[in-house]
Amino acid sequence: MAIDKKTARARRARKTRGRIARLGRPRLSVHRTPRHIYAQLIEPGDGKVLVSASTLKLRGEVKNTGNVKAAREVGRQLAEQAVEAGFKAVAFDRSGFRYHGRIKALADAARKAGLDF
Repeated sequence: MAIDKKTARARRARKTRGRIARLGRPRLSVHRTPRHIYAQLIEPGDGKVLVSASTLKLRGEVKNTGNVKAAREVGRQLAEQAVEAGFKAVAFDRSGFRYHGRIKALADAARKAGLDF
């Protein structure tokens, strides 16, 4: 039986989140769609969202929100908010997406802006 794309991604995400839960760090969770990218810093115990950023907030600043440039900006903004709120060490949750393109750009920008993962 063939597994469809969404099921496979959900399985990978579940495995990763199991490993991240054992770390006890806030989780930087990323979700992408063809048009937007979303990132949240989630508290390890109760799942409360601590900080969030997305391309929805960048609509006026960036012409195209579905590209690497927009993902870099989201990563930078999220990291700045997180450091300001007192969170430095986080665990990166790519939500089952491959670590390349926009996901990688967001992660690299967040690291450059001060997050440690």
